[in-house]
Amino acid sequence: MTSTDVAAAPVHTGSVGLLQGSALYIAAVLGTGILALPALAVTTAGPASIVAVMVVLLLSIPLAGTFAALAARFPDAGGVATFVRLALGRTAARMAGYFFFFGVCVGSPVVAVLGASYVVAIFGGPRWVVVLVAVTILIPPLISNAYGLRVSGWVQLALTGALVLIVVGVVAAAAPAARPANFTPFLPHGWVGVGAAISLFVWAFAGWEAVTHIAGEFRTPRRTIPQATAIAIAAVGVAYLALQVVTVAVLGESAGNSPVPLLDLVATTAPGIGPAFVAVIAAVVALGVLNAYLGAFAKLGASLGRDGDLPHWLAKGVESGGIPRRSLLVVAALAFVYLAALVLTGFDLTPFILIHTSCMVAVYALGMAAAVRLLSRWSLGWWLAVTSCALVLGLLVLAGGNLLVPAILAVAALVVAFVKHRNTGR
Repeated sequence: MTSTDVAAAPVHTGSVGLLQGSALYIAAVLGTGILALPALAVTTAGPASIVAVMVVLLLSIPLAGTFAALAARFPDAGGVATFVRLALGRTAARMAGYFFFFGVCVGSPVVAVLGASYVVAIFGGPRWVVVLVAVTILIPPLISNAYGLRVSGWVQLALTGALVLIVVGVVAAAAPAARPANFTPFLPHGWVGVGAAISLFVWAFAGWEAVTHIAGEFRTPRRTIPQATAIAIAAVGVAYLALQVVTVAVLGESAGNSPVPLLDLVATTAPGIGPAFVAVIAAVVALGVLNAYLGAFAKLGASLGRDGDLPHWLAKGVESGGIPRRSLLVVAALAFVYLAALVLTGFDLTPFILIHTSCMVAVYALGMAAAVRLLSRWSLGWWLAVTSCALVLGLLVLAGGNLLVPAILAVAALVVAFVKHRNTGR
């Protein structure tokens, strides 16, 4: 199938404009990574971690651009699953949908627990308090999305605005404590350290696929989605680069010694308000990420119900402007089940993060393969897709054995295909 075989979707008149769309993109990408990644990168690569941020920012442009091109042309609640269905067929689309709905969703309680752990680490408290705060962080985004994007979009705009102001505030507050001596030696761990820091920041710049599931809610997607993507790339890149420079300049090689490095940054010049300020940062970051992702999961679940890949009962609200409350209830149930599993495993975040990231890479792989077939050959979007395919291949290699969960979900999609085919035959 070529791009000429698939007609672009009709123009939609959704409720999401440029500001709200940019806020959704920024929140989906500029996530909990700001709480820890700048400090971890300094430990790994020293001052050269600044180079790692710039490299990953450049590498993320093809991926973001490809998803923007697809979402602008084929705005649908299915997101990547819709692109894959158009290019590769229903079974591959079902795989992509399951990867995101069941696999990437594993990251929801991780985000809540990361934000909660930051708050509890600052103010102190027993382990059960982390669970309580995590639940408290999960509930507002669920309520916000239950009223649809007309409400959650404005909530997202407020949260993202607060997040951007907070990043600016941290950088401005910490900058006077910068020490030029912290920039030498620039390559204490060599280029190997820079490579390791790049691997860390790959995950910091992930999330471009999430907003594709609500592309149908954008006003004039052809124009708004590419513009919102460009704004988000610039905002996220500047935010991470500024935080990285300040982390190196102020904390130096000691950056990785604390579980709350942002607190160390603001404590240097504003010790009195530091803890409360950083607690607000953690809460705003977690709420913003969850508000963007839970809405995307809900829309995807409704589209999977519409397409027969999940019970049809979930399909209500899939249309542009509709509110997929039934699907949102399932997403809420999944999030709390995953949170319970996380608590029962002793708050070991690593396996949950690996499931989340490996499923995301699997979504990227199918999405980029679909883009090469759907986008006009030799166009800018097509070249971005080809470039992204090479990048995603590298991510698949890095994922390695962690692709077991996506493989299990792929088998589940094949079983559903077999059962549906058998029932159709009867």
